[in-house]
Amino acid sequence: MPIEILMPALSPTMEEGTLSKWLVKEGDSVSSGDLLAEIETDKATMEVEAVEEGTVAKLLVAGGTDGVKVNAPIAILLEDDEDASALDGYTVGGAAAPKTEPETPKEAPAPKAALPENKPSASQQTSSGERIKASPLAKRLAKEAGIELSDVSGSGPNGRIVKADIEGYSPSAKPAPKAAAVPESTSTEVGTVRSGGADYLAKLGVETGTYDLEPLSGMRKVVARRLSESNNNVPDFPLTVDCEIDALLAMRKELNGQAPEGVKVSVNDMLIRASALALKHVPAANASFTPDGIAYHHHADVAVAVALDGGLITPIVRQAENKGLSTISTEMKDLAGRAREMKLKPQEYQGGTFSISNLGMMGIKQFGSIVNEPHGMILSVGAGGPRPVVKDGELAIATVMTVTLTCDHRVVDGALGAEWLGAFKRYVESPITMML
Repeated sequence: MPIEILMPALSPTMEEGTLSKWLVKEGDSVSSGDLLAEIETDKATMEVEAVEEGTVAKLLVAGGTDGVKVNAPIAILLEDDEDASALDGYTVGGAAAPKTEPETPKEAPAPKAALPENKPSASQQTSSGERIKASPLAKRLAKEAGIELSDVSGSGPNGRIVKADIEGYSPSAKPAPKAAAVPESTSTEVGTVRSGGADYLAKLGVETGTYDLEPLSGMRKVVARRLSESNNNVPDFPLTVDCEIDALLAMRKELNGQAPEGVKVSVNDMLIRASALALKHVPAANASFTPDGIAYHHHADVAVAVALDGGLITPIVRQAENKGLSTISTEMKDLAGRAREMKLKPQEYQGGTFSISNLGMMGIKQFGSIVNEPHGMILSVGAGGPRPVVKDGELAIATVMTVTLTCDHRVVDGALGAEWLGAFKRYVESPITMML
């Protein structure tokens, strides 16, 4: 039976993506693990591997198509024992349609009862009459082992039984009944721009023809949706404090003077380290809200906002509390570089426990950010510059940086947020303590 290759969901937030490029063509033979296509999600471009073996019969979606829905069929494979005739009467996204045979009474199908009862066959069906989908190799292995295919749960596309399912089958663990798969969309009209932007602006009094309307990128759609949800659902509040950073700048200069070739510690690297240590010092602030309770995290996984052409992404420095400045610097440089090339893996930007957004290098003195769930807090870092301060009752000049901590009040209240900011400020103003 033809095998449908579906648009994969490469991240929990992915609803649609761009099929950037096919790496195979119609007529090619593929095996499990072969690269099929490049898929561009809202955050990265990833290569998709085949999980079945067979021949590429038809590419349903052209390379470069945008807006392809998750679980929509994008190609069809034929099994090794099938040819193009297997597509006769086949409906994409549905069951195989019955073939129209000449009306010849002599060739009436034999009764189903004629099949041996305990012998699996290629057309074996479940008790409900649904045909069991299995690869030729899986069928052969099942027959050799005396395994009923109806007792095996398939892990391949559309519940298809593959080799690994037969090898890992245990007679004592029969699968629960599976609900019928309902394709999310069988439409071939993918990539259509669904824009109500002109009507929306017209209602607000903006004259048509006075602007250029650019469709939202996948990344921008996700950013808009997630941050709108967060802004509407999270009861947040800001806390702002000034930090003197002369000692931090002096230590950074000294460290870079002695650092190995290729390592250059930035102020942002030092703020990642200070944030992680402050989270370790105030573990109650390293938390996320869930409907069932507050999750207190074991490590400080610090997400750092990186601006891209179509939006932003937050690569994560995992267990930053256990990493030195040179390690953080090297890792952050790599993450930011691959983020701009859309080459991050999902685990490198999903999750995390805390966020940093730094607009200081753009001259922004002070700002507040929207909490990026599941994080309980996000730190907004402004530009450092010379400001008048009072020291020992006398006026002096110091390099001062303003930071604003936005807290999810469900997790971090005012006192706890202030305690964390106090710890962060101490690490920043006495950076030698970050080395302990």
